[in-house]
Amino acid sequence: MKPGEVTLSGPTIHSQGTASATLRRSDGPIVFEQGGTLIPATIGSVVATDRTTTLGAGGKTIGLVEHLLAALRMAGFYSGVTISVSGAELPILDGSALPWLEALAALGEPPQPPEPLRVVDVVEVCLGESLARAEPGRESLHCTVSFTHPAIGVQEWRGDASAFPELAPARTFGFMAEAAALRSRGLALGAVLEHAIVFADDGPMSPLRFSDEPVRHKALDAVGDLSLLGRPLAAAVTIERGSHRLHHALLLALAAGSARSLTGRET
Repeated sequence: MKPGEVTLSGPTIHSQGTASATLRRSDGPIVFEQGGTLIPATIGSVVATDRTTTLGAGGKTIGLVEHLLAALRMAGFYSGVTISVSGAELPILDGSALPWLEALAALGEPPQPPEPLRVVDVVEVCLGESLARAEPGRESLHCTVSFTHPAIGVQEWRGDASAFPELAPARTFGFMAEAAALRSRGLALGAVLEHAIVFADDGPMSPLRFSDEPVRHKALDAVGDLSLLGRPLAAAVTIERGSHRLHHALLLALAAGSARSLTGRET
């Protein structure tokens, strides 16, 4: 392994296979590479948001990018990294962002962060019962979830950017009752207890790392998805019943608002 480079490998959760990802320092923005095709880690590269965020370009796609993107954000990387991936999905590792965050130490100090996107007016999007809002204020995140499952119920997490690393160990989760439906859609084909929390009818099938691990993981996903802005977000963000689709809708609204502020007119 070269200095300033690290490789992580393991099973994939949706495609039921294995994959490896090599992270190395480079000039320019964060970019994924697969088979010689470069896929920028930007809003415009998002091609799907069903249970995971998938980026694509030139006929190539890479799914499950949100955990690595969250780790990059927690480590302060907004640029200077290329991620070469062996397949169409990143490895799930232990289901959290922690292995990615620990691996990033091999890349050294991140480049100077770009100027933040400063929200000057409230930006809000709703999808059914889900809501995402960004309003003027210092960078912070407030997430709430509400599940009928007795082991979860209503949970919330809030913190500023300095608290984001607390989310890194929180693992992805799902429900045994949904397993058949997910697999019929080609999702969660590789889900096992080593890589995710599975909730049976009477509770989790393996010990939780935190009593509020589900909402922490939802917040982690939001940190990763929102990093596709490519710069810090100077705003107080609230997310209720979050999803990758909801996060993407907020990103698009934020990007549109930024364009309006730059041009001084509707775009």
